[in-house]
Amino acid sequence: LYADTGAAGLACEAETGCRSRRTLDASQPAVGRRLSGPVEIYTDGACRGNPGPGGWGVLFKAGGREKTLYGGAAETTNNRMELTAAIEALRALKRPGDVTLHTDSRYVMDGITRWLANWKRRGWTTAANKPVKNRDLWQALDAAAAVHRVHWVWVKGHDGNPGNERADALANRGIDELCPRAVP
Repeated sequence: LYADTGAAGLACEAETGCRSRRTLDASQPAVGRRLSGPVEIYTDGACRGNPGPGGWGVLFKAGGREKTLYGGAAETTNNRMELTAAIEALRALKRPGDVTLHTDSRYVMDGITRWLANWKRRGWTTAANKPVKNRDLWQALDAAAAVHRVHWVWVKGHDGNPGNERADALANRGIDELCPRAVP
């Protein structure tokens, strides 16, 4: 289900100058093999300063295999990185399928499960009649999620959940490797 090649993951490049990178865990037997069956995904975003340099990370788990994806942006916000992680995760799946997506972001979780339908109905304005922030990313997430059957799960961040901790490490790696001038 995971697309090993292509342009997914490069969404940040045009706006920030930072590039995204796909990487595979050492536990993966071969680069060309794909995940199959239901996919469990853990996503996370990170930012050093808000705004500031940011990163996003994704852990895919399916059929006893794991794959990872991460990227970064030179000047962004934590919310944008959280959204980007979910978008890139769903875009990276090669074909439609059953997905359980774990996020530690209340912003992403509430946005996709509670607010999105109303924003669209109101022409992308909030209940306070103000423009929705990060509309471009919300529209991208809506489109990416529409292709799959996604079960959204909120997990508490930095609470020892192994999948969430790995996604967090990947998000920080996105900052460290792709935006080397980022201050830890």
